[in-house]
Amino acid sequence: MSAAFPLLLHQSRLLHGPEEQRALGAALTEVLPPGAVLFLEGELGAGKTTLTGGLVEALGFAEPVTSPTYALMHPYPTPAGRVLHVDAYRVRDAGELYEMDLEDLIVQSRLTVIEWGEGLYADYPDAPILWLEHVPGEPDVRRATRVR
Repeated sequence: MSAAFPLLLHQSRLLHGPEEQRALGAALTEVLPPGAVLFLEGELGAGKTTLTGGLVEALGFAEPVTSPTYALMHPYPTPAGRVLHVDAYRVRDAGELYEMDLEDLIVQSRLTVIEWGEGLYADYPDAPILWLEHVPGEPDVRRATRVR
């Protein structure tokens, strides 16, 4: 829990390289309750999928995690329960995701991570939102900030 603690206080945290991005994802599995939804927002290439990979790996999924940009959703079965990874970037409105039974899939998942999901914020008002961004002049450093 200590690795995620600063984000719980709405502070920023610098992540030095992909290993720290994955470590933050792993730490979040300790503080997010079963059934939680987590929104990841930020710049392209800022590490949203890398962070998700750490989260999924920490729950016992051993295969590579990839961005669901074109598929919209990737379910990852883990010993702790399914992790649903959603990318809403190409979705014009939230109704498209609900037509794909998103609500049922979320209820049946241990954890749901939604990238680019601002159209769903109102439906999950208690879900934390993490913003990931590049740090200027530091190609391998990202800043993670909890904004809600």
